[in-house]
Amino acid sequence: MSYLRAFAPWIAFAVIPSAQWKWAALFALVVSVVEIVRKTRGGLPLDAQIMEVGTSAYFTGLTALAFTDPHTALHAYIPAMASGALGVIAVGSLLVRKPFTLGVARQSMPRAAWDNPLFLHVNMIISAVWAASFAAGYIGLAALAHSSAVGRILVQTAAFALPLVFTMRYVDRVRSRARAQEGTETEATRAQATA
Repeated sequence: MSYLRAFAPWIAFAVIPSAQWKWAALFALVVSVVEIVRKTRGGLPLDAQIMEVGTSAYFTGLTALAFTDPHTALHAYIPAMASGALGVIAVGSLLVRKPFTLGVARQSMPRAAWDNPLFLHVNMIISAVWAASFAAGYIGLAALAHSSAVGRILVQTAAFALPLVFTMRYVDRVRSRARAQEGTETEATRAQATA
């Protein structure tokens, strides 16, 4: 559910018909600002909201474009631009070593785990997978800009679904390994205590 909320502005933009793109951009901008305010009030610092801040910046620019030039030739490339913007946000978050997935992950982890190097490492890997998927989505959507909507929908769906599935499975695997390691360490401690 956390990832759906993180991408709520993008989902809101995607479900509104393309003919209404300027209103879709404005609505997505409002949703992104509301999410930033909600998360900030909930105690999540802005540096943990890289995706949200980047999303707000993107939709600010897109809204300005939509209202100043609603018949722009760029309109056909908006799905590709969105995937590209998401990729830039994801790569930027990796470059500053604050992977965008930290904001989502921190909402489901105790504060004590936030500074754990493994927590950062896991989020670097997850964010890299999302970045790669967004980049692939950008390429696919740019190539299909003037094709049928079905192909674009399939590419957009895959660009979100594949990294989401990877994220869930990878997190489960890391948690299972951590529990197994804890169990092994506990058994070793007991063995030392009885020796």
